[in-house]
Amino acid sequence: MLQTITETVAPVCAAKLGTWCNRVWEWWQVGWIAEAADAIVRPGLHIMLIIVIALIARTLVNRSIKRVANMSSTSSTPGLLRPLRDRADAFLGPTTVVRRRERAQSIGSLLRSMSSFVIVVVSFMLILAELGINLAPLLTSAGIAGVALGFGAQNLVKDFLAGIAMILEDQYGVGDVVDLGSATGTVVSVGLRTSALRGTDGTIWYVRNGEVLRVGNSSQGEAVVNIDLPLSYDSDAAQAGQIAVDQAAIVAQQPEFIDAIISAPVMLGIVSMTSDTVMIRLSTTVRTGSQWAYGRAARGAIKTAYDEAGIKAPMTLVLPPPSPGSRP
Repeated sequence: MLQTITETVAPVCAAKLGTWCNRVWEWWQVGWIAEAADAIVRPGLHIMLIIVIALIARTLVNRSIKRVANMSSTSSTPGLLRPLRDRADAFLGPTTVVRRRERAQSIGSLLRSMSSFVIVVVSFMLILAELGINLAPLLTSAGIAGVALGFGAQNLVKDFLAGIAMILEDQYGVGDVVDLGSATGTVVSVGLRTSALRGTDGTIWYVRNGEVLRVGNSSQGEAVVNIDLPLSYDSDAAQAGQIAVDQAAIVAQQPEFIDAIISAPVMLGIVSMTSDTVMIRLSTTVRTGSQWAYGRAARGAIKTAYDEAGIKAPMTLVLPPPSPGSRP
């Protein structure tokens, strides 16, 4: 009898019209079920709504970022500006264009990860608030932990921020020949914390991104090949210079270099003189990545032509060391 009376007494929340407690009480006439419905169903629906909105927001943000990245990587350009874009791509070369597309995809992936992380964190905090958990202590603890982490791992944070800046600015990429101050070589990998370089002797150098103060990149834009040619005082500098220009031009017309030459070889003339040497310089502008191969080929051709023309390099006189006991 007591149980029947208890179950038929309406809970306080049933007096509020439109609530789940009121609806369940009208359906079941059971007080504890009505109270449980008001305490479980309403937060549950709110949590489901938060999750659905978070999924929709994540999908829309990721799709927008991916669309922008694809537009940048596919070089979608209006008709009036397309000739300028095509001319720029032709000047930069296919390697730079591919790198630009890869950088756009990398930046898009990074932005998608960051946006997903932010959406998940905000949704998780809203869900905790719906469950009745006080967020103030959690936020305070997170703030203290963030400050402690900032002091304890400031070098790590510095490296990550520097790595993000390097990727956004495209300072260098895999395959580039760079000088990072502390190490020089070909870039093997670029990470958010470290970059790996392979030296000329095969050594792999790992450089922290936060420690890179300057970057010298020999693989972007264009490169200038300067070939210094030492001559003796008896040699005809004008003749030697003309031979060098002719041979460098012949090398520039070879199939492997014809698309890499930006400006024809030019003789700059005499750049220095010593007691036994006259130094002339040949200069050529090429696309990055071809300067070393072109320089080697041009030097070899000039050397062969100088031998045929009888142009000799200056002779350096090397004196033997004095014998022990001899007077200076």
